[in-house]
Amino acid sequence: MESENAKEKVSIKQLPRNVWAVGFTSFFMDISGEMVINILPLFLSNVLGVQTSIIGLIEGVAEATASILKLFSGWLSDKLKKRKWVAVVGYGLSALSKPFFYLASSWELIAGVRWADRVGKGVRTAPRDALVADSTTKETRGLAFGFNRAMDKAGAMIGLLIAALAVWLTQANTVYLSKTTFQTIVLISLVPAFLAVFTLAFGTKDVEVSGQREAPKFSLKNMGKPFMIFLVIVSVFTLGNSSDGFLVLRAQNLGVSVIGILVMLAVYNLIVSLVATPAGSLSDRIGRRKLIIGGWLLYALVYFGFATAHSTWQVWLLYVAYGLYFGLAFGTANAMVADLVPEAMRGTAYGTYHAVIGLLTFPSSLIAGILWQGVGSWGGFGPSAPFYFGGTMALIAALLMIFWMPKTDQTAAQ
Repeated sequence: MESENAKEKVSIKQLPRNVWAVGFTSFFMDISGEMVINILPLFLSNVLGVQTSIIGLIEGVAEATASILKLFSGWLSDKLKKRKWVAVVGYGLSALSKPFFYLASSWELIAGVRWADRVGKGVRTAPRDALVADSTTKETRGLAFGFNRAMDKAGAMIGLLIAALAVWLTQANTVYLSKTTFQTIVLISLVPAFLAVFTLAFGTKDVEVSGQREAPKFSLKNMGKPFMIFLVIVSVFTLGNSSDGFLVLRAQNLGVSVIGILVMLAVYNLIVSLVATPAGSLSDRIGRRKLIIGGWLLYALVYFGFATAHSTWQVWLLYVAYGLYFGLAFGTANAMVADLVPEAMRGTAYGTYHAVIGLLTFPSSLIAGILWQGVGSWGGFGPSAPFYFGGTMALIAALLMIFWMPKTDQTAAQ
């Protein structure tokens, strides 16, 4: 009976209140976050004159610093048997950090504010994902994570359109970003940031734990061999998955204006929002592995496309394809984590998963920046280099998923 139910298509109307509330929390926070984060590389490059190697360093250090907190916060939510308030604290930290972007006037200060924002993300991510997993069954988990990703990207799309409107009103269709425009967008972003905190605080409740759980320990062995293999494969992919800020810089490098970049990113997020929910539902019926492999192969093609692109219309098509990759693979990979580990260790597993990704963002972004513009007296290989590297790593990861990852991806580790 369970096998038959797993093949049935479930409606998002059947998802529990927690999933909806977490979805709207992600929606509001991404309205706020995407308004600022996607133009931050342009602010650093256009206004402060920072090199891509420094931009990669800022992004990498921010994600790596937050990664340890992702691991700890997931473990803490398992130990406390509470997810909600750990996540609320994380969202609150991110919201409180945002006003300081307005005041920052050097790359060192921007790095500090970016670090504080990522600390908030590090605290909230694992317990939030564990709360979604706790609130769903194996038959609806892919749909739930797909829905959350769709709401996340719908918020991102709206945030980018608001930012594009702000750019149009303050500096029209110019190629380079101004400081005044950046500060205006930061101020607007504060409202949805605090709405996200209130939505999570008053819209969710912790799921009661059935039976006794032992206090979790940091042990990959306890999470099972399938999860360890999955973690290694994801690590290979992530090493080539540098910050999306490099995609923004590449678009500008090919002549796309600031407002064009923002609209392009809005279209990308619209594609993710439309694809993520049906993709998550499909993964519940056919398995996560197939969708992840397909998504990573598409990612490789997109990155090779960015490496060889020579006109703006090609960048537009590549961003659409990038949205398809993200919708297929990202939420599906999140759902797969819960499939592979014991229920009592979900928070710790999500913390470990996000920590590994975050820690590898440091070398991946740093490598991308160095490959592009070099370091010291060396001028690098040019704007195509980081995308050739990223595409190659994605191909290797897809092959590892095909030939090494256990075929049964919806069986929890014992």
